[in-house]
Amino acid sequence: MPDAYDDLPLKGPAGEEYGREMEARASAWMTRAKHGDADAFDELTQALRNRAFRLARAWVGSREDALELAQEAFLKTYRARDTYRDGEPFLPWFHRILRNTCFSFLRQSKRLRKSSLSAGREEDEPDWEIADADEPAPEDGVGDAERRDAFWKGFQRLSARDREILGLRHFQELSYSEIARVLAIPEGTVMSRLFHARARLRAALAGYFEPESGASARQEKTR
Repeated sequence: MPDAYDDLPLKGPAGEEYGREMEARASAWMTRAKHGDADAFDELTQALRNRAFRLARAWVGSREDALELAQEAFLKTYRARDTYRDGEPFLPWFHRILRNTCFSFLRQSKRLRKSSLSAGREEDEPDWEIADADEPAPEDGVGDAERRDAFWKGFQRLSARDREILGLRHFQELSYSEIARVLAIPEGTVMSRLFHARARLRAALAGYFEPESGASARQEKTR
């Protein structure tokens, strides 16, 4: 099949160096915002709002809901600014707020239930299944409209954890080490989660694409 990842960006504009720079800038902005600099929080929001929206949409599906939830997460972040510890990495702190905001919405919408696959996975932390939002595919996804729609339908069949790790890697364009810092897990766990999430995504896409060639499969293993 055409590799579902071929049209997705795998790295930020300057790779790991860019990611570390953004992480440092975000932490500095939040520290300034905590001490009363409203402009610094505006800069922080402008820099990260697209990332926040993309990950929120990976979880909730709906574009409108994702926009509102990303905005709500930034509002909660600002309200909680006094609890932010100076020098603490901001991105993992914000990620928890965004995830909790999205999961609260999904619970209230009765679209979240514990995954039956949790017990068989590599970690004890429970996973969650998300009911589809019946939304059209994002226009900034993969390839043409037909492939994009097929990819989105397959993606929405994945669990919350799979959507999260794929969203961080392919929608937020983070490196393995950046994802490890955001999720506070070892880099090896990031690689393991990505490997299994990609396998489940390939299985979910099997009904939409032709079986992938051996060359494509080998290429995927090297990513």
